[in-house]
Amino acid sequence: MMGSLAKLCQAIGFQRAVANVEDIESISKARHDRDGAASLSNDHPSALRCFKGMLSSAKGKRIVVFLDYDGTLSPIVNDPDCAFMSDPMRSAVREVAKRFPTAIISGRSRDKVHEFVKLDEVYYAGSHGMDIRGPPQQAKTYDGKYQTKALDKKGNELIIFQPALEFLPAIKEMLKELEKKAMGIRGAVIEDNRFCVSVHYRHVQESDYGLLHEKVQSVLGKYPHFHLTRGKKVMEIRPSIKWNKGHALEYLLDTLGFTGTDNVLPVYIGDDRTDEDAFKKTIAQKRKKKRNVAKHLVDEPE
Repeated sequence: MMGSLAKLCQAIGFQRAVANVEDIESISKARHDRDGAASLSNDHPSALRCFKGMLSSAKGKRIVVFLDYDGTLSPIVNDPDCAFMSDPMRSAVREVAKRFPTAIISGRSRDKVHEFVKLDEVYYAGSHGMDIRGPPQQAKTYDGKYQTKALDKKGNELIIFQPALEFLPAIKEMLKELEKKAMGIRGAVIEDNRFCVSVHYRHVQESDYGLLHEKVQSVLGKYPHFHLTRGKKVMEIRPSIKWNKGHALEYLLDTLGFTGTDNVLPVYIGDDRTDEDAFKKTIAQKRKKKRNVAKHLVDEPE
């Protein structure tokens, strides 16, 4: 079973090793771009190099796998619409999903990620977790008004969870305004990710970046219930709700039936700042287990 995870990590590592650093932003160099997004460096070592050590704590645990998409399952590319997944990577994810519950949590729209991945064996969380296609079990700890039932192509029942549903009309208006504002800035790309809007500036000339940022802020100023976040050469406008990739991870663990259990090990693989929210949740989960074990040892009669 661990062999499938090892195959996935090898695919991710190989993909990064062969990436053309002249065309994409290298994640192996210690540098910060204008928006402050940090790349991996010696101060932030890759977990791929210590895979065996990581899984030594998995003995006797139920592993649940969570994956970012851009920069993890696909390379960071110049055109966001061309972030295609390789066949070896797809095969590796399929093998993992056969053995462990597996979910992809991305800033992209859920439908777009599904179109890239083309696997029905995994669960999908798009828009930084604001649009989740999860397992059929009803989550008791979440407001049912954001959950609807749906069927996949094979007729299997799924639950769609969308905690930012009320913001959709405003997002559609904002999208139109941003497209109009950015029209005169060469290289700017506005991407509709359904529950958030991405403004890509990888091809924008440095002299025009300030103007683009100013235009984005001018639109954002009209919508007080939204805020701006940043990633690799991208600005993202999101609804100001208490929800991120970390909350999506918790929600999926809940609907998979792992809430309140100590025998689960969530594994999250990602490469960007937005993934840190999910990293924190996996760390919190491990610390909680240690506290529960310690309490059990204290309370256990001699």
